[in-house]
Amino acid sequence: MKLPESYALLVSEMKNNKYSAKEFALMLKGMMERSEREIRESKFAELMNKHFAASAVPKGIHCLSLRLTDEYSSNAHARRQLPSPELLPLLSENLLHHFVLSTDNILAASVVVNSAVQSSLRPEKTVFHVITDKKTYAGMHSWFALNPVSPAIVEVRGIHQFDWLTRENIPVLEAVEGHYGIRKYYHGNHVTGANLSDTTTPRSFASKLQARSPKYISLLNHIRIYLPELFPNLHKVVFLDDDVVIQRDLSPLWDIDLKGKVNGAVETCKGEDEWVMSKRFRNYFNFSHPLIAKNLNPDECAWAYGMNIFDLHTWRKTNIRDTYHSWLKENLKSKLTMWKLGTLPPALIAFKGHVHPIDPSWHMLGLGYQNKSNIDKVKKAAVIHYNGQSKPWLELGFEHLRPYWTKYVDYSNDFIKNCHILE
Repeated sequence: MKLPESYALLVSEMKNNKYSAKEFALMLKGMMERSEREIRESKFAELMNKHFAASAVPKGIHCLSLRLTDEYSSNAHARRQLPSPELLPLLSENLLHHFVLSTDNILAASVVVNSAVQSSLRPEKTVFHVITDKKTYAGMHSWFALNPVSPAIVEVRGIHQFDWLTRENIPVLEAVEGHYGIRKYYHGNHVTGANLSDTTTPRSFASKLQARSPKYISLLNHIRIYLPELFPNLHKVVFLDDDVVIQRDLSPLWDIDLKGKVNGAVETCKGEDEWVMSKRFRNYFNFSHPLIAKNLNPDECAWAYGMNIFDLHTWRKTNIRDTYHSWLKENLKSKLTMWKLGTLPPALIAFKGHVHPIDPSWHMLGLGYQNKSNIDKVKKAAVIHYNGQSKPWLELGFEHLRPYWTKYVDYSNDFIKNCHILE
């Protein structure tokens, strides 16, 4: 039976006695099923568009990177040594507060550093180690050379400048980046690969799309597991993701007694926010896999990356890195059936027994997932984390949460103005 285009047309045709009661009921059912199908398709289309929008580099941020890279080649001041030679010994001074930030996003890095320095009660004790990739190095170096944050110290290094990061030391990650099946999974057709079917829910589809983000096979994203080797002279560091904002002095983190543990982190299984703070191992691992079922507890509480205090001195006495590599290799062998590749699942295993929970007020998560974040808690949190797709530098960022990030963007800067950032 051919269905009318609208319900109004169906009622009109019914009034003209075109259909019997039975035919009308069948027509009505068919039209309702069609509407449900169209709504479902539009939801999946919205999720797909959001996924690609979140994965793309905004024009303004791309412009900023290109202009700063050009500046590096033409302006000697943009190439000046960071930090200046007389400050180099401070890069390994354990009386100072050392932060590590790994990113290829210059604008995001500037916000993290600016917010940390402006929120610090003792900025002269703050040292930032910014790690980036080879293509972004020149632009990142230019930004911090031209925009110093004195009295804080900033060091910018490319992955290619760390002698320790050789193929021999990171064989598993080299395999991850070069594996054909892995590259196809992350750089292939994301929609086809998500296996959309009649039983797929919008939430599971969104989760599958997010799990295929190419950032998960980037060495820049896995670099945190090598902090003890990359900074052999440091005892404690705070590692920050590039989508955080610091709103409070973080120096008390160095005074927290980790009780012999390696990783001070906020647990994500205890909280009012069911979307963000209800994460246990079952949310990350496939417990139908025999190795996972044998070694892990599905009810074990998860914890968050993004703002972590690491005791590198204690870490060096453990086998955390080898455990991380071992489980990555097992997941590769199982064709990613143990978990969808990322940095948190193998870290949850590797740091098992090495995590000390810290107060949740130090690190508030979820500002990139949903727009219902508690504003009072946002204002009080030491670090707010825009984890999720809706990053504040993207158009799909939540408007009422964006100002907590943009307040640390220097809109008077010529590079920011000329690239029309967030206009």
